[in-house]
Amino acid sequence: MHILGVDIGGSGIKGAPVDIATGKLLDKRHRIATPQPATPKAVADVVAKLVQHFEWDGPVGCGFPAVVLKGVVRTASNIHPNWIHTNVVELFQAATGCPVTVINDADAAGYAEMRLGAGRDRKGPVLLVTIGTGLGTVVFYDGKLLPNTEFGHVLLHGDIAERYASDAIRKQEDLSWKRWGKRFNEYLSHLESLIWPELIILGGGASKKLEKYAEQLTVEAEVVPAAFLNQAGIVGAAMAAAEILAPAEAAASVG
Repeated sequence: MHILGVDIGGSGIKGAPVDIATGKLLDKRHRIATPQPATPKAVADVVAKLVQHFEWDGPVGCGFPAVVLKGVVRTASNIHPNWIHTNVVELFQAATGCPVTVINDADAAGYAEMRLGAGRDRKGPVLLVTIGTGLGTVVFYDGKLLPNTEFGHVLLHGDIAERYASDAIRKQEDLSWKRWGKRFNEYLSHLESLIWPELIILGGGASKKLEKYAEQLTVEAEVVPAAFLNQAGIVGAAMAAAEILAPAEAAASVG
């Protein structure tokens, strides 16, 4: 089965068709800068452009940087406040003319890593952290997802953690990888004291540079980069869409 995976981020909206059986991108990833301001209509227009770019008319899976419950956006930490209470599924379906599923972007990355990547066949508690404009988190236990965790918003030094240890902060404050790595280690150590994962998978752009800050990480859990690196969101969004669509297709075939 082939599904167009879309990863909506703070700086870029990326997409590519995905073979969900292998996790392989079937075409070169296409990226369009996230519009500013990133209002619902502006982002929907970009998603439509991605669909047009690939001349796509099949299902689309999107990873979105917010809590999404039953298709409705419930938080807006790194996106325009007009997203609150927006039915993002209906919006994207109207813009693209395609069947669309939308889940939290970190959850999407988790799907890719747990099904085919660094967390494949791992039991027990697994934490994935996506490091980018913010800090996205996803928790699996024995391969089952706990959706919409927002552990990038735990308090650290009197403010939410992503304002202290995200990749955007590293760039904004021009921190060396060593200095930023110490901050990020504080964050991971805090999460470890709360949920005690046996494996921590790092995704997002900074996961490609793990060797530059690995020595600063002192957590007890095993720490590994995401196998899909910053493509995990695209691949996982497509894989999640396949799992969400499968029951609907089965019900339709029975009816």
